[in-house]
Amino acid sequence: MTIRALDATRGATGAMHGAMQVIWMIALALVLTLFQVTQAAAQENRPVSFADLAERVSPAVVNITTTTTVAARTQDGPRLPEGSPFEDFFRDFFDGPQGRPERPRQNQALGSGFVISPDGFIVTNNHVIERADEIRVEFYSGLELRAELVGTDPATDIALLRVDHDQPLPHVPWGDSEAARVGDWVIAVGNPLGQGFSVSAGIISARGRALQGNFDDYIQTDAAINRGNSGGPLFNMDGEVIGVNTAILSPTGGSIGIGFAMSSNVATNVVDQLRDFGSTRRGWLGVRIQDVTEDMAEAIGLTEARGAMVTDVMDGPSKDAGVLAGDVIIRFDGGDVRDTRQLVRRVADAGVGRDVEVVVFRSGEEVTLSVTLGQRELAEAGAVGTPSAPEQPEAEAATFLGLELRPLTDRLRAELDLPATMNGLVVISVDEGSDAAQRGIMVNDLITEANQQPVSSVADLIARADEAREAGRRSLLVLLRRGSDPRFVALSLED
Repeated sequence: MTIRALDATRGATGAMHGAMQVIWMIALALVLTLFQVTQAAAQENRPVSFADLAERVSPAVVNITTTTTVAARTQDGPRLPEGSPFEDFFRDFFDGPQGRPERPRQNQALGSGFVISPDGFIVTNNHVIERADEIRVEFYSGLELRAELVGTDPATDIALLRVDHDQPLPHVPWGDSEAARVGDWVIAVGNPLGQGFSVSAGIISARGRALQGNFDDYIQTDAAINRGNSGGPLFNMDGEVIGVNTAILSPTGGSIGIGFAMSSNVATNVVDQLRDFGSTRRGWLGVRIQDVTEDMAEAIGLTEARGAMVTDVMDGPSKDAGVLAGDVIIRFDGGDVRDTRQLVRRVADAGVGRDVEVVVFRSGEEVTLSVTLGQRELAEAGAVGTPSAPEQPEAEAATFLGLELRPLTDRLRAELDLPATMNGLVVISVDEGSDAAQRGIMVNDLITEANQQPVSSVADLIARADEAREAGRRSLLVLLRRGSDPRFVALSLED
């Protein structure tokens, strides 16, 4: 009985093993099938070839050649006294044959561009055509035409050209760069290193890159971009221009897979203005601003670090509308404001002379203002001034929050080159171990506001600190001026 029972157990075990093998085989088959389906889907999303796209867009891409006249070099050889036996030799050596002075030279530069309308408007980079005496464009078909400069915008490195031709020219449409996603396929077409028409492919590596300018919104791509590609188009898979190839990041000068194209949503607005006016006309609020930090947000009772804090209000649109230093701009023209960079771009794109709604956070409440935008270019040309603060009474010097402070006097105003109407507390010394020192406050900095209110004495500063503590805040927001640069700093009130 024992032996039979054992045999029965072995039989059941064998059957179980057989069933498990079948289950494993089925599972493996399912995994393999799923893998094949996934691979097939990936293959369907990956373009087999870019040839059709390249063939469709290339006729609208142009090579650009510029000619610039360079003045003759001034004589940089040794000066010899008249009658020297070597005078004729050195004159021939440095001035050229038969003593003729060197003639002006012509330098040539190469770049790329693309046609955006059948009547011959061409977009390229400003640095491609800057200071050029003559601009010529060559089409994919071999057609060569002379181009005239319509306008440039050094701030975004965009330039607009125009060529005349008796036939409509091939052109390409703009695309929506905001709809582009990281990982999307793109192709760059241009004239790299003067080699003629060339196509490279890659993906969007990142969006919203900022390099140097206030209006930067670059698309980063690993599609090969080299010198000569500047001004050429970056296409999406629909053949739409979503960027203007502008710069590369490289220690060698050649492509290492980090290229930048100015987004079409910035470029189109600039191009429209250049076409309509010959120059840009950007909106202008008339304020200086800085990003809001976590400490600053806590100090003023803002629930999160967002928006753009106003550090100074100049004569102009914002002052007329009632914007105050210390306001935090949290909404502009119907959209939330994330930071200063976003605000600058949105104001610039909003246009000139428009009435826009600006929502500011002030003294714990949201205040809605209507601002009529000015023109940035006129403001930068010196058509506006800066505001004056009302005169404040003087008070005795004292020490607070690790700072030795002294009210402004006429002597201090003269020493610090400040206007006669400026008031506040001058930093005489800073305790090295204080929070103020860690925040970067320095001797001769001027504190003009605390808790978004003017201060002209240490007593004012202490009163603002007491108000902040009573409100349950751990920091005191002060407005500093260092030269002409205003900025807010949150000072800790904790012992």
